Amino acid sequence: MTIAIESRLAELGITLPDAPTPAANYVPYLVIGDMVHISGQISMADGALIKGRLGDDLDVAAGANAARACALNLLAQLKSACGGDLGRLVRVVKLGGFVNSTPNFTDQPEVVNGASNLMVEVFGDAGRHARSAVGVAALPRGVAVEIEGLFQIN
Repeated sequence: MTIAIESRLAELGITLPDAPTPAANYVPYLVIGDMVHISGQISMADGALIKGRLGDDLDVAAGANAARACALNLLAQLKSACGGDLGRLVRVVKLGGFVNSTPNFTDQPEVVNGASNLMVEVFGDAGRHARSAVGVAALPRGVAVEIEGLFQIN
């Protein structure tokens, strides 16, 4: 299955970034049994933070792109947790999305779809998952989105 996942990523034109290192006193992931718990990944692409606030200086499309960037970082962490073999994925279990948004902004689900859609694009039915999409007043470093994930592996 590793070749199939790598082929699917290439077909989608996706190159995974290097797994980001933690910015504080925590680990990027924990493997407990057949579950991988991945710490929240902030919106970052090409080494630059994707900052902003939904409902203020970012629209839903920009937020969804930020969420997609978080998902790419989640996949990079997952690949690291699996010793480089994404073929070990059984399923994406849950994503928890946090959206930096104004009090009147209510489209957090559409923003977090940027991450959810990527999981399904890459893994098909195994990418379908439970999810939370929550609006918050602020996120670390002023980023637009942060997403954590729970994955089942073999």
